Amino acid sequence: MDQIGNQPSAGKFWSWFIPVGRQVGGWAFALNRVTAIGLTIYLFLHLSVLSLLAQGPSGYNGFLALTENPIIKFGEWAVVAAVFLHGLNGIRIILTSFGIGVTSQKPLFYGFMIVAVVVILIFTLRMY
Repeated sequence: MDQIGNQPSAGKFWSWFIPVGRQVGGWAFALNRVTAIGLTIYLFLHLSVLSLLAQGPSGYNGFLALTENPIIKFGEWAVVAAVFLHGLNGIRIILTSFGIGVTSQKPLFYGFMIVAVVVILIFTLRMY
């Protein structure tokens, strides 16, 4: 039996995130991976920024000034988008794990992603 093709490599690691050439399920799984990593990074950034608030009123004023930065505003938008994409895709995964909608995973994915895009657009209009 040929075990060489089954060995770990850097190329195989990056292919875990690249869904090109895969079916819809591969795209959904890659989307969940990328948003999960982004949300995890955000959690650590969020905790470090909140530590500014422990510095008292001057820290709070610095925090408010930081939130007006356009890059931070875009980051807030990206976090909200990732939450909805990851969350609704997760609901689809939970449903299919319990045997609900197993035969209609594509329509479930498309439906949840349409809902996510609509919510993200509403959030974008309200934010800006």
